[in-house]
Amino acid sequence: MKKNMGTTDKLVRIIIALTIAVLYFTNVISGTLAIVLGLLAIVFALTSLISFCPLYLPFGISTCKLNEKK
Repeated sequence: MKKNMGTTDKLVRIIIALTIAVLYFTNVISGTLAIVLGLLAIVFALTSLISFCPLYLPFGISTCKLNEKK
């Protein structure tokens, strides 16, 4: 599996995931919205950790610099 996410992309996803977590734990979001956003936060965090987004594949998107791909 080749990397297709650059450093900036990963950082933005982690920030979004952390923001959703903070909103949840401070009870700003709840119910169905919290569940949906929580799942999205988990996906963002996981894809950031493995540097690969399966949704980018069909569209041929890669935010990775040439020297970062391995």
